[in-house]
Amino acid sequence: MKFNSLSKKKAIPAPNNQFSIIGFNLSLTAVKLSLFAFAFLLYTNTLAHKYTQDDAIVIYQNMFVEEGISGIPGLLQYDTFYGFFKEEGKAALVSGGRYRPFTPIMFAIEWEIYKLFAGEEANIKNIKPFIGHFINVLLFALLVVLVFNTLFLLLKNSEFENKAFLISFIAALIFAAHPIHTEAVANIKGRDEIVALLAALYSLYLVLKSIEIKSNRPLIWALLIFFIGLMSKENTITFLAVIPLALIMFRNLERKEILIKSLVFLIPSIIFILIRGQVLNSGFGLGADPPMELMNNPFIKIAGNQYVPFDLSEKLATIMFTLGKYLNLLFFPHPLTHDYYPRQVEIMSWKNITVLLSLLMYLVMAFTAIRYFKKNKLVSFSIFYFVITLSIVSNIVFPIGTNMSERFMFMPSVGFSLFVAAMLSKIKKPKLSLALLAAIIFALSIKTITRNNVWYDDFTLFTTDVKTSKRSAKLLNAAGGALTTEAGKLPDGEKKTQMLSEALGYLDKALEIHPNYKNAYLLKGNANNLLKNYEASIQSYEIGLRVSPSDDVLTKNLGITLREAGSYYGKEKGDVATALKYLKRAYQIDNKDYATVRLLGVASGLSKDQAGAIRYFTEALALWPNSGLSPEQKKSKAQAFVDLGTAYRVSNDLQKANELFQQALSLDPTALNQIKQ
Repeated sequence: MKFNSLSKKKAIPAPNNQFSIIGFNLSLTAVKLSLFAFAFLLYTNTLAHKYTQDDAIVIYQNMFVEEGISGIPGLLQYDTFYGFFKEEGKAALVSGGRYRPFTPIMFAIEWEIYKLFAGEEANIKNIKPFIGHFINVLLFALLVVLVFNTLFLLLKNSEFENKAFLISFIAALIFAAHPIHTEAVANIKGRDEIVALLAALYSLYLVLKSIEIKSNRPLIWALLIFFIGLMSKENTITFLAVIPLALIMFRNLERKEILIKSLVFLIPSIIFILIRGQVLNSGFGLGADPPMELMNNPFIKIAGNQYVPFDLSEKLATIMFTLGKYLNLLFFPHPLTHDYYPRQVEIMSWKNITVLLSLLMYLVMAFTAIRYFKKNKLVSFSIFYFVITLSIVSNIVFPIGTNMSERFMFMPSVGFSLFVAAMLSKIKKPKLSLALLAAIIFALSIKTITRNNVWYDDFTLFTTDVKTSKRSAKLLNAAGGALTTEAGKLPDGEKKTQMLSEALGYLDKALEIHPNYKNAYLLKGNANNLLKNYEASIQSYEIGLRVSPSDDVLTKNLGITLREAGSYYGKEKGDVATALKYLKRAYQIDNKDYATVRLLGVASGLSKDQAGAIRYFTEALALWPNSGLSPEQKKSKAQAFVDLGTAYRVSNDLQKANELFQQALSLDPTALNQIKQ
């Protein structure tokens, strides 16, 4: 075998298992190491990154992962969201639920190993994400080598033997460099995509190996690995169609043998579906009713002041638009974004030229794949592979909870890479093919490296991608939240005000798109609170509570804001009447909040209502326990005695006042200074 299409010189037969690249003979091992190193180096700038996106759900805020190895039974027993939300039923947040325990198990094991070195006092919230990023990059580099190995094994014993190395090498390079993969690799949670494709491709590799060595032993390992892939992510199941397709197109086997080597993968698939159905009570998700909430179902719209489903024409047109968008991003991956939630993808109709062009492209692809099934197997297979692996995330088979996502192209992009490699291998001028390949890899690599930087942390990711996904309510909300959080760390000043104003702009846009977005109302209330726009803050919380009356966070933040508004109007404005109005509302929400009850006592005293002052100070004092107080808590409780004692002194009950002052002094000898004041 020889690889000479990119050689500068006239083709010279290379020694067995060595291949000529630009005039240099390299062994298969050297080529694989080069591919590994190239893929690894592309993502080294992610190793110092922080946690982002859904890492909280599957890693550092997941109670089962935090338990380490002892938490593995919980990860296997419940849906993927349970360890984060700590309550059942959250699987219904997305249609069909999510059951992907394998990579969380990996995270639990990694955390257990970390504890061995850091000690039992280690806190998972303080663990550095380096190890997670390192393993992701390592697995991706191994995957790139596996892409080469699988394609090479698939093609070398077929009619494409002379070009097997060339095509496999180019495809692996393109797969490694393509920036659409950054979401799967740079985000630790994206490991489910990597492991699923590793398992699926390796299963195909082992099937091919079993044919090559004429033994069924590799199939046993293939079934186990295929099951691991399914436990990582459901799209592994699409290889139930990919494996027989590969055997039909590239191996001259009897139908019976193809059926046997393909149908055995139904065993792990059925086992997985049964387990998944038992855990989620939903089977594989087919037929499950999608939720009527815009952030979990993009195919609903507002009609008559309520959400209703798209009609069939709108739904199909919108899906067709996203399918075309995927092709566009594969051929021209710019701009990239991690978020395509409503309404980044608008409601489409068949009058839209982009939708019609997308339909035309897929019709051409279908015609080409069928027409050249025997004449041009490489092109045909790459198209079939792409469509098969895309099908499960297309929203056609069943709803997936969002319009689209770049990470959904991780598995299908192998077909795209193979297609491009096949096209480049047909160029008869070596220098031209080399120049085109070099230009493609260089452009893709630069985009990958720069795109990686955006995944540094949530703040960088959200505030960068919101410039691209300008119509995503989810990302507008996330950017507003990130800006509010960072602004909350700053002292009052122009920069803080500017960040909060920008946050409010994003949140208002999110609410224009999704008027019932309770989290946007929550964040809008938080931002206005930091700006001391208390009325606006209170209004936002109250609207949010109308959307979700039982939301504890909205209720709590409303109470805090009412308390802070009362304190502000009393201390800063000297408006005791307004202060009392806010404080009494805060008291209605939480009459066990010490700060609120105490401030009511202060405001009552300032308004000459000594009976009210005594009442509230008495309630405030009763909130303190009688024992187990720290030195700082003792000082605060002493202040409560001083407050109540002062109220009695103003009411001319000096005996009661002195008793309370003595109790204050028993807790804090410095309380005498407060009493004199």
